[in-house]
Amino acid sequence: MAVIGAAPWRFCSFSDSKLGFSDSLSSPSAKFVRWNAVRFDAVKARSRHVTPIKAVKAFVSGQADGAGGKNGMSTNIVWHECSVDKLERQRLLQQKGCVIWITGLSGSGKSTLACALSRALHFRGNLTYVLDGDNVRHGLNRDLSFRAEDRAENIRRIGEVAKLFSDSGIICIASLISPYRKDRDACRAMLSEGNFIEVFMDIPLEVCEERDPKGLYKLARAGKIRGFTGIDDPYEPPLNCEVVLQQTGGDYNSPSDMAKTVISYLEEKGYLKA
Repeated sequence: MAVIGAAPWRFCSFSDSKLGFSDSLSSPSAKFVRWNAVRFDAVKARSRHVTPIKAVKAFVSGQADGAGGKNGMSTNIVWHECSVDKLERQRLLQQKGCVIWITGLSGSGKSTLACALSRALHFRGNLTYVLDGDNVRHGLNRDLSFRAEDRAENIRRIGEVAKLFSDSGIICIASLISPYRKDRDACRAMLSEGNFIEVFMDIPLEVCEERDPKGLYKLARAGKIRGFTGIDDPYEPPLNCEVVLQQTGGDYNSPSDMAKTVISYLEEKGYLKA
């Protein structure tokens, strides 16, 4: 949608043959919906512009003729290939795009590892981007709760975004609890073979609860948080992940040491060169 013009009127032109609109001012078929920039009279708008307004809303929501499919999904869409493909983007960046999916209990060190890994790779000249579970809920997924169905949707959306980063040639580091195997496996299935690297922070619950950096375990034990992973909601550990980071006896590896372990895997599999 192109917005043109200036106060006191705003003119919006919509380019779509189904609606009979054109984005050309010189076109004889051009039609405009105008709003007073100072005062919008809803009653007059309904009486004078009801047809185009309804049509625009239908088009934007995907409910125009021929656009609706099962469960509201569009059926008249076709994938458009670009002349610049993933291999060319990878050659430009001198690396291979992939998704590093860090999973584990709250307090296991996922976000700390993600940032340490991103810093270490940046220092080497590799381009990364971190998708932190909490950070994404501040924007893209701010409309989702922590109910089971919303948690699944949260992970699905992050998986789709991570896939786009991977396709751009960027090393995407996703850091979130993602407690259920089926949701993690669904994200793995989005990518081609080998481009999903699952890193399991295998840290015991008692250690995570002792750390409790956000005070969430304390709230969960007090019954103030329901459905908290590890307390009254299960965590399903990976069965066949690429990297496992464990506590060694009473000692803990530093974030930089853990990052080196992941980087060694990336080097071995050839991700850090085009």
